[in-house]
Amino acid sequence: MTESLEALRGYVHFLRERDGVRQVRLSRTAREGLAKLAGEGKVSKVSVAVPGGSAVGSRRPPGDGVSPVESRGPAQSTVARSATATSSPPPTTSVANTPPLEITGSTKVEQLRHLAERAAVCVKCPHLVARRHTVVFGVGNPEAKLVFVGEAPGEEEDLQGEPFVGRAGQLLTKMIQAMGLTREQIYIANIVKCRPDMPEGVTGNRKPTKQEMETCVPYLRAQLEVIKPIAMVALGATAVEGLLRPVGTIGSLRGKFLEYRGTPLMPTYHPSYLLRNQSNTEKRKVWEDLLKVMERLEMPISEKQRNFFLKV
Repeated sequence: MTESLEALRGYVHFLRERDGVRQVRLSRTAREGLAKLAGEGKVSKVSVAVPGGSAVGSRRPPGDGVSPVESRGPAQSTVARSATATSSPPPTTSVANTPPLEITGSTKVEQLRHLAERAAVCVKCPHLVARRHTVVFGVGNPEAKLVFVGEAPGEEEDLQGEPFVGRAGQLLTKMIQAMGLTREQIYIANIVKCRPDMPEGVTGNRKPTKQEMETCVPYLRAQLEVIKPIAMVALGATAVEGLLRPVGTIGSLRGKFLEYRGTPLMPTYHPSYLLRNQSNTEKRKVWEDLLKVMERLEMPISEKQRNFFLKV
């Protein structure tokens, strides 16, 4: 919870700098969480002071389930803690010991929806929150036997709120169809749910940082725990790193099954790599990886499929 308060403080700082926000309203869930903290004696009071501008959510009527975070004091964001609290920052949590997210709901659909709702209001990476249009949680079949994992949303994904919808996503769709599947039959998600921010005036996409991946990967872990796929495909080295930590180059890893928490994981090249390297040789490498996944899933494979991208 301490990390959540720090994230809230950082987010308000960004709102203040960008929009001149003066007051922030908390959802009922956030308010109850803070009240619980106070009841445990971990926090005596929480206040976020922001100068100038209009209040976030100030047009909502009373009794709508949100509560304003108190605005007072000098022009800075503050979190007042009890006398027993220390001023040192919380220790960095690694991927290995990050506590799992609570999964609620009676069906997989409900469980994924609740996780998506939590992700949609996540502010643990304020620099990403300040620039994102949407949180790209994931898409597909909650009962999927196969899950594709990418690294992070790009520009098109950020705008549309769905993973792999740009040029690389269109190629991924063709790869899935070549397997005899549709996007509706499988599930697609990313290590990081927000688009990694770029400097003002700079186009393109960047690789998410180690800290960004460690902060966000619990959402993916929870998704996988709900779906329980039979096999997974990691698209690119960053996806492998986010799941397993750095274990080698994608060229050395592809074609051989690894294991993620008991689930077979096939690393292969990211579709964007094939957009840059469109020779049949490279396409065949990825296709061979997907054939092995099809075999693991005991899918029928035609002779035509086995011969894709082979020179005649």
